[in-house]
Amino acid sequence: MAKVKGSIVVDIEKCKGCEVCVPACPTDVIQLAEEVNGKGYHYAYMANPDACIGCANCAIVCPDGVITVYKKKVDK
Repeated sequence: MAKVKGSIVVDIEKCKGCEVCVPACPTDVIQLAEEVNGKGYHYAYMANPDACIGCANCAIVCPDGVITVYKKKVDK
């Protein structure tokens, strides 16, 4: 059976760093960056990309809809 590998893309300039996505991630993939975006917010990013399972919890809870989730089947 094929495994699913997940990945997220965050629209950095629209992320306001509310941190709602951080506890929503069951595999602790997301953290806030030390850097800030153009509006001065610390934005979310994939700190541990290999752990992403593509569950989309982060995208569901994001109040601004700035997270896109991708899933890819991986044969292993």
